[in-house]
Amino acid sequence: MRVNHQAFFCSLFIARLADQILLFLVPLVVFQTTRQVSWSGLAFFIETLPRYLVFPFFGALCDRLPPLRLMRLSQAVRAVACFGGIAAYALFGGIGWLIALSAVCGVLTSQGLVAREVMLPQIFSTQQIHKVLAYSQLADQLGFVLGPMLAALLLGWWRWEWVVAATGVLFLCADAALFVWQRLSGSRVPAHAPAHALAPAAHWTAPLRIALNHVWTLPGLKKVIMLAAAENLVIGVTLATSAAMVTGLHAQSNRYYAGLQTAGAIATVLVLLTVARAGWPARVLGLVAFVTICAGGVIAGASASPWGYALGFLLIVGFDKMFNVYIRSARLQIIPPEDYGKTIGVAILLNNVTQPLAGLLVGVFSARTQTGPLIVALSLTMGGIGATISIGSALLRRKRAWALED
Repeated sequence: MRVNHQAFFCSLFIARLADQILLFLVPLVVFQTTRQVSWSGLAFFIETLPRYLVFPFFGALCDRLPPLRLMRLSQAVRAVACFGGIAAYALFGGIGWLIALSAVCGVLTSQGLVAREVMLPQIFSTQQIHKVLAYSQLADQLGFVLGPMLAALLLGWWRWEWVVAATGVLFLCADAALFVWQRLSGSRVPAHAPAHALAPAAHWTAPLRIALNHVWTLPGLKKVIMLAAAENLVIGVTLATSAAMVTGLHAQSNRYYAGLQTAGAIATVLVLLTVARAGWPARVLGLVAFVTICAGGVIAGASASPWGYALGFLLIVGFDKMFNVYIRSARLQIIPPEDYGKTIGVAILLNNVTQPLAGLLVGVFSARTQTGPLIVALSLTMGGIGATISIGSALLRRKRAWALED
């Protein structure tokens, strides 16, 4: 990897670091301000839902506008949203400004992620894509690990408004690093999409209709989406309640919470290293991860001790990425290459819509005594969906085998 590409990956890292600070900050500040789990769950719902709703549209947008321009716009506007949210809070008060600016930043994060995925093969067309993706994932993972640590450290020194301001500065630094890379690098990102992508004959809804048709008709794709949606029920309820469960129900400090988040990121790295070295089939990875996440949810929700919750939490977040490896591998085998981008946008939306739904359920079942049972119930729901899909797939394979024999 050339030296002048370091600024590009540095930009990815700083943007992810800032995004993780906000994701850590919002549920914690909302709970500490209101002392109500319901507000924490609703904040998570408002913060995450827009992130997923926009995925089907940003793929088409990246076909029509230069992805580098969209990526830089994403980072600059996120900085403006942070500063604007603080100004509105100073003028009018209310914790809603923090939730609103986080929701805006979430939408723009999705835009940046899609633009990045479009840019990577264009920028590094002469290099091995697996090596490029490894650098990209490393930048992401470092942001995941260091974001909660930095947020907790800054909260120990400053009020949350100043932490948000520092996050805005980080977004500006990410944009500056991308600008430096643009100036120093010899790479040239195409200014426009290929001619076939800009053909005026197709209606603007055509990519969405093609993607939905693939979701409904391609063999195996509905199964993969349903499994991912079931898994994201547990991921969503874990993310929505972790701050309240750790600092409220289990009466632990902010530092403990930050340490748990960091331990989860480290567990993710260890699990992914195991996956890379073991060489297990994708089907085995999916089964092991699905069962482990389900068990982790039951342990986290049923445990009366902070250490039991921590064990369940680490199982959930650690094996989430292993399950993602299975899901992405399965989608690559099912979706036609020419329609992969547009179909993935819709698939990501359908996969992840259950995360904000879990946050909404937390808002409904808000009492502390109900939060643990809710986590257990959603974990068992996940297991039930997985078992039903597995049994249905087995019966369908047996039926097809009988039909061939006849």
